[in-house]
Amino acid sequence: SSTLNNLFFFIFLFLSLSFSLSLFGQSSTPEVEKRSTCDRCDERLFCDCSSRNYRHVPTVTVTEVVTLDLSFNDITTVAEDDLREYTWLRTLDLRSNRIQSIHEWAFHLLQGLESLDLSYNQLAALNPVWFSKLLSLQHLNLLGNCYRTLGPGGTSLTRLRFLRFGNPALEEVRRGDLAGVRQLDQLEVYGNNLKRYDPGSLGDLWPLRVVTLRLRGPFQDNLTLVSSIFHDVSYSETFLVVADVLLSEKTSAAPFSEINRRRVRSILFQNATLTDEAMIHVLEVCHLRWTFLQSAWCCVTKLHILRFYFSSMYIFCMFYYQVMEVFKFTSFLNLGFLLKYLRQISIINCKVYVMPCLTSHLLTQLEYLDLSSNLLTDLTLTESLCHGHGILRNLRVINVSDNALKSLSIVSKLVTRLDKLIHLDISQNAYTSMPPTCSWPQTLTHLNISWAKLQRVTHCLPLTLEILDLGHNDLTAFHSVALPVLRELHLSGNKLRRLPPGWLFPSLEVLLIQSNTLNMFGPMDLQLYRKLRALQAGQNRFVCSCEFVYFMVWRWGGAVEGSVELTDRWDNYLCDSPLPLQGQRVDRVRLSPFQCHRILVVSALCGCVLASGILFVILLWKLHVVWYVRMMWAWLKAKRNSGNQRRRDAAGNAEPLCYDAFVSYSEQDAEWVEEFLVPELENSQPPLSLCLHKRDFLPGHWIIDNIINAMERSRRTLFVLSEHFVHSNWCRYELDFSHFRLFDGDSEAAVLVLLEPISKDDVPKRFCKLRKLMSSRTYLEWPQEDERRAEFWSNLRLAVRGGDELKD
Repeated sequence: SSTLNNLFFFIFLFLSLSFSLSLFGQSSTPEVEKRSTCDRCDERLFCDCSSRNYRHVPTVTVTEVVTLDLSFNDITTVAEDDLREYTWLRTLDLRSNRIQSIHEWAFHLLQGLESLDLSYNQLAALNPVWFSKLLSLQHLNLLGNCYRTLGPGGTSLTRLRFLRFGNPALEEVRRGDLAGVRQLDQLEVYGNNLKRYDPGSLGDLWPLRVVTLRLRGPFQDNLTLVSSIFHDVSYSETFLVVADVLLSEKTSAAPFSEINRRRVRSILFQNATLTDEAMIHVLEVCHLRWTFLQSAWCCVTKLHILRFYFSSMYIFCMFYYQVMEVFKFTSFLNLGFLLKYLRQISIINCKVYVMPCLTSHLLTQLEYLDLSSNLLTDLTLTESLCHGHGILRNLRVINVSDNALKSLSIVSKLVTRLDKLIHLDISQNAYTSMPPTCSWPQTLTHLNISWAKLQRVTHCLPLTLEILDLGHNDLTAFHSVALPVLRELHLSGNKLRRLPPGWLFPSLEVLLIQSNTLNMFGPMDLQLYRKLRALQAGQNRFVCSCEFVYFMVWRWGGAVEGSVELTDRWDNYLCDSPLPLQGQRVDRVRLSPFQCHRILVVSALCGCVLASGILFVILLWKLHVVWYVRMMWAWLKAKRNSGNQRRRDAAGNAEPLCYDAFVSYSEQDAEWVEEFLVPELENSQPPLSLCLHKRDFLPGHWIIDNIINAMERSRRTLFVLSEHFVHSNWCRYELDFSHFRLFDGDSEAAVLVLLEPISKDDVPKRFCKLRKLMSSRTYLEWPQEDERRAEFWSNLRLAVRGGDELKD
């Protein structure tokens, strides 16, 4: 029993150890999720893996990837090996993920990385080890995370040029956080809740060209902190953007005195809320050259104005500016000492409906005025331009596009005394007609009346124009107004059916006439434009005729040097008709010669048919086709006669054969036939009946019929062959018909007698059956020795009677 107990003990111990080891193995092996694969890479080694819901950094199919976009995914962690293979990487975009942790060595092999975007993730702290090997990094974006401080992570970023950092949780920036950063070009700081800033923390980041500061909280609670930052980031060439701020009173403008001390000349207020009092004090403490307001709101307060020196400021811009409590807004009429220095004013999309004439009187040095996208009307514009009295005499550029203007005549009268005006933009207004004549300043060279509703062009246009934009109107023609110095003409988006006459514009260099109803144009149209060098005529309804297609391909297909250049793409030149070509690119259309040169092709075809007919006739003559036809007809006639003969035989009334042989011979051989052949055969026992044409042909019948009848009524045809026979026309007829009888299967019908030695090659080649018989059958040859002639006559009689063998 003890042995049995020991056995159970060892079994229990073994099972326990096995179970424990299995549990240990399962607990020690972490669950590994397979990495996804991204294959959206192009030939430029750019891999777009954005917005694919990746939870981990995917594997990229191209290890030599240069730009990797992993933005807008659900990545939470960047592991040590995730980017190890991509040593050629130059740009890495990880923004808008859920990254909470990055391994210390995740970026260590990316020593060539130039741009890194980690913005809008969930990083609670920045690890300086991440950037320790990124010696080539130039762009770094750390906006929108959860870190409260930067930490000393910039010691190795010596080549950094663009830096963006900060988030709603950022509380402090300490000196030394960016110790390694030196020559920074652009800086953006999101510090709306910043509580601590060590002076000098950003002081070594020169030369700063663009600085964007979002310091809404410090502007309300800690103006000293704002002043310190302004002091550190302001240089004479810095363009300063102050965003997301509320400037409500005079004290809010105090930090801007640092900008004045650092000689900053340009500032942009973006998404800002300002009172008029605060704005005036900002302008008071800052001697700026450019002031911009973008997406700004202005609240009204009671304004106390102090005079100050402001000669350095000459540009003031407002974009998407909204005045709160507009009817309480303070007038700037008392700011003549300020407005008189301005040379450029842009007030865009700010719902301005009038600029009083008294204000215009204050703008004595104004050269550029942009009031586009506002609420100006003909009446209020008349007030703004002081009823055309020429108050704004230094104005060179006026832009009142996208307002509610309706009368070109009023506009021309308002600007006619502005003797320095060069550029006038009155586009996107409600003009429906153009007056017959207008009065314009002699200096006006640029006029934009696009996106209106003009239907025709008149002599209202000034002759001094060099650039004219009439695009996107309802023009159907432009053929009556000559503009001698016009260099550039924009007519796209109208309803023109043909190019304007070129002689009206002798100086024109650029013509834009896209999206009209042009059908075609040709060399005669362009020849009238003596100086034209650039043309855009795409997106029209082209009729792809042969002339137009050939002209387009020939003119712009490289055949002509120095021709007018098509500056738009060939994709814009599509056929509208004919229907089979609709939608095809003009340069790819292939038209047949018959479509393009019908008269020439028909003439050529007629000539070819005539030539072919002549060649055909010559060929028929050379190949004896006429002979074949004639003999075919004779043969058919003979076949018909044979059929009739068989029917007569069947009926019992057939005509018997009249002759034993029909003798075919040449007239030059008649003596031999009459003196030797006829006596020997007709006087033999039994006698043979011969048919001779001299004796037996019926007079008055066609010779061919006589020959055919004689052969049909003879058992054999005896050919007396000689040189005379081969060249005799009538013998050839007889030989021809015999040839067809041979084709009919009667190979015994012919008996050949060679009166003189003759080769089968002397027989015409068209008598192929006869030539074959001469090669394959025995023929009789007239002997010259007298002792052999008896044998000749004996064999001939046997052949005529139909003997089986000829004696040698």
